Amino acid sequence: MKTTFFISILTTIALFLSCKNNSPTNVFEPTAKQTVQMTRFDTAIQNDTILYYNDFKSNFVDNRNVEIWLPEGYPQKGIKYQVLYMHDGQNVFNKETAYTGVAWEMDQKMDSLTTAQAIQPTIVVTAWNTNKKRFSEYMPQLPGELTESAFAKAELKKNTGYDKLYSDDYLKFLTNELRPFVNENFQTSTKPEDTAIMGSSMGGLISLYAMIKYPEVYGKIGCVSTHWPVPLLGEAFIKELPTSVPQAGSHKIYFDHGTKTLDYNYEPYQLRVNDMFKDLGYTEEDLLYKKFEGHIHNEKDWQRRAAIPLVFLLK
Repeated sequence: MKTTFFISILTTIALFLSCKNNSPTNVFEPTAKQTVQMTRFDTAIQNDTILYYNDFKSNFVDNRNVEIWLPEGYPQKGIKYQVLYMHDGQNVFNKETAYTGVAWEMDQKMDSLTTAQAIQPTIVVTAWNTNKKRFSEYMPQLPGELTESAFAKAELKKNTGYDKLYSDDYLKFLTNELRPFVNENFQTSTKPEDTAIMGSSMGGLISLYAMIKYPEVYGKIGCVSTHWPVPLLGEAFIKELPTSVPQAGSHKIYFDHGTKTLDYNYEPYQLRVNDMFKDLGYTEEDLLYKKFEGHIHNEKDWQRRAAIPLVFLLK
């Protein structure tokens, strides 16, 4: 049984012991904007802990649920914790809210790796997606002349119901609203080398885009089963990488993919991207690429191999 804190918004903050199935339900129903209150930690927690913030306020995107994992013993005196930001938050910790009924179980992965001292002390922050706008928030707005074109807007409207992309706004939410809240209220390092961002599929694309848009913020990037073959927009985004990605020396990036289902299509794209990074000076110290035979495009396989990017990025 893990100790969890369920934090209600605006009204009373209720603290209680709970199993993980008290994570918010997998339904996004925006309510009136609210002010998030904070719980202070005067003594170290006994077990790793998940904090739940329902309907976290944003001025850039739709409000959404946020979950924050703290390692056992937090806050240790004199330690500035690394922070790992993850997308698709409903799939990160809790199988009850995960789309397929299988979560990454990142709390258990992080707990084991922290105990084994395979990674440095780290806090995990997850933001839920809002389902209908997931593609629009995760598809990079690069190159801008294409994503803002009349043709792209018409295709987006036809396929997503929205005639624009919101990835710039989504990254503003993460970087200018959620991240300041985390840094203000938790014992964190604000250095880019201590700030990681990771996601799978479209979450891989938005993680890479975060490094491009905010290279001074996100120094470690995890791109799991990155969904490169987005019609028209995906190829255009790849072609922008050589002139958009930061030069080597200050960032670390992880790429991987499986070999079955959607992942079957990824290898040729990924190898091209790897070569682009190598041309920019990225070495084995900066970039790790893995191919997982037999792995398919789902949370079960991402869960199976999650420790590999975690150790590479957070050790």
